[in-house]
Amino acid sequence: MDSAIVLAPDGALYAREGRRVMAGDKVAVGFSEDGSEGIFVHARAFVGDDEDESEFKFMTSAVSREKPIDYSLMAKLLVDEHVRGGYVIWVTGPALVHSRARADMTWFVRNGFVGALLAGNAVAVHDIETSMFGTSLGVNNSGHASAGGHGLHMRAINAVRGAGSIAAAVDQGIITSGIMHACVQQQVPFVLCGSIRDDGPLPDAITDVLRAQDTMRGHAKRATMAIMIATALHAIATGNMLPVFVMEEEGNLRELTTICVDSSEFVVSKLKDRGTHQAFGVVTNAQDFLHILRLFVERELEARGVDTLHATRRTPLAMHDASPHSETSVSESPAIQKLS
Repeated sequence: MDSAIVLAPDGALYAREGRRVMAGDKVAVGFSEDGSEGIFVHARAFVGDDEDESEFKFMTSAVSREKPIDYSLMAKLLVDEHVRGGYVIWVTGPALVHSRARADMTWFVRNGFVGALLAGNAVAVHDIETSMFGTSLGVNNSGHASAGGHGLHMRAINAVRGAGSIAAAVDQGIITSGIMHACVQQQVPFVLCGSIRDDGPLPDAITDVLRAQDTMRGHAKRATMAIMIATALHAIATGNMLPVFVMEEEGNLRELTTICVDSSEFVVSKLKDRGTHQAFGVVTNAQDFLHILRLFVERELEARGVDTLHATRRTPLAMHDASPHSETSVSESPAIQKLS
């Protein structure tokens, strides 16, 4: 999305951001999308052409809170990725922690369903606050504000800054539970992108926006599935970085499964409108989605007799570290993601 198609000297085609295109690069250009000028856009590759779009039908909108949610299918797709050793990236917002979906998200991390976690500073801050004080933004599990709770997230930030990093805070016993604790223990890479309104931020937050973008892309280009929960801007940003297709080992193509979850139809629709047409939307809150998805995943695992502790797992990228990636690896992506 928002990139140029560049022909490399070795004959490979890459999607490269405009800021990465250099003088002398061979770039595919053309105004027409029908192939007459060398550019052919096949936007409906996996959509049947037999539908009569002029026929009236009920419930045909792409996103609606009135449509049933097929948790069984989503669980099957997620377990399929888990078994084949796919790279599932999760993009989350702080509402996931506020809505008490933290325990279920932690379960997914600990059981190998998370290849990488992409989020903002706030997700980690409030997850760590919950670990240390049992509150999120000063609100306890029963939904009541605690005395002095408005400052607890700052105390959590200061504790981690004193330790030097989230991993160090886990090692020192400051963080003893939750999403970030599980990521450190399971060696699941995470990317925390800073913003202009962040408290702190945590020492792990990447405050250089271009470096944060490059680090996110290093994971997005490896993705074989993406799940985005309760975060509008991070979801749209990640969607713009994702490959559209995944190539299986036997050479077959499939769409990169993308699930977008939000309590607002607007956010889910906006993601699709911004170019992530393969996404299917779920209009519900983070707590309900993760809790029900976990139940269906557990059923699917039991039906297949899969042991999550011994399922195939890919070697992750270095945790929240952008510097080891070369410019090529983070700034350009193949048009099709290969599963290998």
